[in-house]
Amino acid sequence: MAFNYNAELKDATLLINFGGAFLQAYEFEGPKKDISGYRTSAWINTCLTTSPVYDVVGPDAVKFLNSICVNDFTKLTIKGMRHAILCNNKGQILTDGVCIRIAEDRYRTYWLTPVINYYMSVTDLNVHGEDMTGKEYFIQVDGERSLEILENAFQQDLHDIRFATHRQIDVDGKKVEIIRLSMTGDLGYELHGNISEFDEIYEKVWEAGQKFGATRLGLHNYSLNNHTECGFPNINLHYPLPWFESGENMANFMRENPAISYYNLCRVLRGSVGDDLESRFVNPYETGCDSVIRFDHEFPGREALLKLKDDPDRRTVVTLEWNAEDVGAVFATMFRPGGQPTDDISGSNEVEFVENVKNNCFIYKADRVQMDGKDIGISTGRVISYYYNAMISLGFINKKYAVEGTELTLIWGTPGNPQMPVRVKVARFPYNKEFVRNQDVDVDKIPRLK
Repeated sequence: MAFNYNAELKDATLLINFGGAFLQAYEFEGPKKDISGYRTSAWINTCLTTSPVYDVVGPDAVKFLNSICVNDFTKLTIKGMRHAILCNNKGQILTDGVCIRIAEDRYRTYWLTPVINYYMSVTDLNVHGEDMTGKEYFIQVDGERSLEILENAFQQDLHDIRFATHRQIDVDGKKVEIIRLSMTGDLGYELHGNISEFDEIYEKVWEAGQKFGATRLGLHNYSLNNHTECGFPNINLHYPLPWFESGENMANFMRENPAISYYNLCRVLRGSVGDDLESRFVNPYETGCDSVIRFDHEFPGREALLKLKDDPDRRTVVTLEWNAEDVGAVFATMFRPGGQPTDDISGSNEVEFVENVKNNCFIYKADRVQMDGKDIGISTGRVISYYYNAMISLGFINKKYAVEGTELTLIWGTPGNPQMPVRVKVARFPYNKEFVRNQDVDVDKIPRLK
């Protein structure tokens, strides 16, 4: 009997249909169990299969990518990978994602749509774009035993795949691209291949994963816990993107292409920041991505980023740990007859997540962070860290206050609703104490396939 991924999702608590016939699980055994897999084994996740994929093809592919990204792609090899970031003229992030080189003049990008589509529509370079969305599956295997799982699944030695590189392997006549990167900071990989071959490859991975105690990760827990707890601010999850605030030409393109721009076309703003979009937008310095910026070429936002580089008052990313008593006081407003409750603080934005799916919109929640009554930044991506028994978020705050232990005040409640102060403390970053940088993992110490 042939394996059927959709049939295997019977254990999921909620199924979400993104991108046509591909079903995704909201979660399987609850957030605490699902996300814990990477600590002792690995979690296996497929929710990125509906990600936007776009190929840049032609003799001028490198010139084109260099003209729109803060990165330099001149020396990217066939096995190489870049964390690509595109900014507007203010230096604000328009989008970011991964770019790999898969052939001499072909570069495959992930999550750079729709901004890269816009730039392709106005370039005069010898290059063209091909939309590959929906044609490729994504399987993520993330955790300390991920390499062993993949070698067991495919019966091949994969130790040679170093951080930020990729290699194609043959699995029973099927081409599988293996990329080494991680969203937990630990050892991790992504598998990519033809969507028509997804079931067969996933079956092998999940069968091997069960031997090593892996868990399955749903869309809900991937979306926030991994990125907030492990210190990876993410587009659309932690901040909106200024597609409609970066010039009329780009804004018009986005309006004319709603199918690929809906993340920010249908955005809903909640939290005490209100409709102040400028404070919600971020630049690469604020997200901790300054190491990828190369000033050796011209790109949108170059001058703005040069000025921000040494600005002592610019924001930086931190972890904020929320005071338990204050969170409890906010929660208690929901149970006072005759009173008006504040915004719901229970859970980790579960209600907003489901509302996103049902109403085809994207809800961005951000709260003002203050020191002595003065705004010094924002908080976003609030989650319950089940492993550490704490409520945390990421903060983009003035550098001078980004010292572990600094006590600040967060204003909870969307304007128009009751608002309450919540004490927050600058905590360790990333919050995950066991954080191991993927690039520092010595895979030679991991047992090889026997």
